[in-house]
Amino acid sequence: MTKTSSVRLSWLIAVVVVIILAVVAFWILSGNSRPVTDDAFVSADSTLVAPRISGTIAEVYVQDNQSVKAGDVLAKIDDRDYRNAVQTAEANLETANAQMLSLTAQLAKQQQTILQAQALVNSDAASIAYARQSADRYKRLLQNGSGTADARDESDANLRAKLASQQSDIAAALGAEKQVDVLKAQQAQAKAGIDSAATALAQAQLNLSYTEITAPVDGIVGQRSLRIGGYVSAGTRVLAIVPLRDAYIVANYLETQLGDVHTGQPVEIKVDALPGVVLKGKVDSISPATGVTFSPISPDNATGNYTKVVQRLAVKIVLDAHQPDARRLKVGMSVIPSIQTAP
Repeated sequence: MTKTSSVRLSWLIAVVVVIILAVVAFWILSGNSRPVTDDAFVSADSTLVAPRISGTIAEVYVQDNQSVKAGDVLAKIDDRDYRNAVQTAEANLETANAQMLSLTAQLAKQQQTILQAQALVNSDAASIAYARQSADRYKRLLQNGSGTADARDESDANLRAKLASQQSDIAAALGAEKQVDVLKAQQAQAKAGIDSAATALAQAQLNLSYTEITAPVDGIVGQRSLRIGGYVSAGTRVLAIVPLRDAYIVANYLETQLGDVHTGQPVEIKVDALPGVVLKGKVDSISPATGVTFSPISPDNATGNYTKVVQRLAVKIVLDAHQPDARRLKVGMSVIPSIQTAP
């Protein structure tokens, strides 16, 4: 090999090495500006639906994987017991109202009783004045020798009887006035009974409304366990509603990949189940703690046998609107997001 050929070969090798280094550098820089992970999946804030009351399922209006709107009736619980409870509560409220009306009438009547008692006391006063004058007259007649002792004694006895009758009528008048306080106390008790009965009726009507199990949000029905004739208990999950329109991506990135990741950065998402489809999104937020932080048994790194392990942080990625292919996503699908960190 000539000297010239050797020089040319050296230059060629140098050029190839430079090209390789440039490619590697570009790949490294490109990788750093676009953090990628395959530890990512589609998620959504699913709502678990549970009845507010217990009972037997009478009707089921939805099927598996059916799309529903918020407020749609999903199923109905046999409502006969709850309708009877409403009727009983209505009857109790009517009874309480009738008792209040009776007490109101008694109170109005008592006012007349008080007036009558006071009139008797006033009449007694007039009778006592006449009886006292008569007793005094018969006493003077007896002193003058014109009257008899029997007439004087009779007039005195009549006066004492009038005074006793007056005391009795005064006591009756006071009792009639005190009865007003008793009736007012009974009215207050009846008012409390009305409030209690009204509350019981409202609760019975509310329980009756709970016999219709409705969708709390828009979404797709999943995990349906509703069956006609089946018994459900209050608080027991009977189905889930998955709001796929609000689906998002949960990507678990290595902590070493997140140095330049910030909220609002654009993201490209590839979906394993949809070859060739690339969805657009943006970084919504980064988890405040690693996954191991929330584990039931946290690692103890103070044992002296510590081995450093790169941790992962969850990054929430929301999808851009108006992407037809986004409707094909299902919760749990595996995806590969790539975050554009470079401006």
